[in-house]
Amino acid sequence: MTSVTRFAPSPTGLMHLGHAYSALYAAARGARFILRMEDIDPGRCRPEFDTAVLEDLAWLGLEWETPVRRQSEHMADYAGALARLEEMDLLYPCFCTRKDIRAEIEAAGHAPHGPDGPLYPGICRQMDAGERAERLASGESHALRLKADAAARQAGPLTWRDAGRGEQAARPDMFGDVVLARKDTPTSYHLAVTVDDHLQGVTIVTRGDDLFEASHLHRLLQALLDLETPAYDHHRLLTGDDGKRFAKRDKALTLRSLREAGRTPEEVRALAGWED
Repeated sequence: MTSVTRFAPSPTGLMHLGHAYSALYAAARGARFILRMEDIDPGRCRPEFDTAVLEDLAWLGLEWETPVRRQSEHMADYAGALARLEEMDLLYPCFCTRKDIRAEIEAAGHAPHGPDGPLYPGICRQMDAGERAERLASGESHALRLKADAAARQAGPLTWRDAGRGEQAARPDMFGDVVLARKDTPTSYHLAVTVDDHLQGVTIVTRGDDLFEASHLHRLLQALLDLETPAYDHHRLLTGDDGKRFAKRDKALTLRSLREAGRTPEEVRALAGWED
């Protein structure tokens, strides 16, 4: 089977050395290399950053298949996935604000933590059906959360394989009742990437170690939605001299600034820790 990998940045800023390493890593592991723009956040994603990603990758010497998939153009795909989960009675609307959630956790005195912080305490899950229907009919802003325990029971025991750490028993419960969509952003990262990787035929998901735990949740969504399960390869994260990982706010280390400073593509590949 032909291996298919992808690089999937969010166009919310200029690419830095960490992005360069991630793109080079993905391209080296697939016979086919796909580029995807994860631009579901309309408040932060900008066309100029989308263009900059294409320019930087081409300057590095990378080639990818066209067309580039942009998540903002495929909301119907994610709506279809949500509809399937709704039919299975695995979603519920959550009207809580961050303030509501914080107050509930403080009142309880503690809260279990997951990869994204304190787990949602389930305030809206037990809401009376009549109140829920009334608030939905009024158009009140809300998120859609996954009933994590019910979803896990329906899927049964699951595993997935990471290239570096081997076979993993899926533990999606670490995310609790995770948000899969919001009224202003009708899909989440977790749902969108899971659907996209299936639709694009990705066979090896390469990404940084900071997203290792996310693969547990993505494996659950794959099982619920009858999607293909790719292999995973989580690579190391690049850090600066201070030990902190590179971020988009580090403007001096963007590929554009390095290029404007006279660095060659070969030098930047080396700076990113990439050996051809």
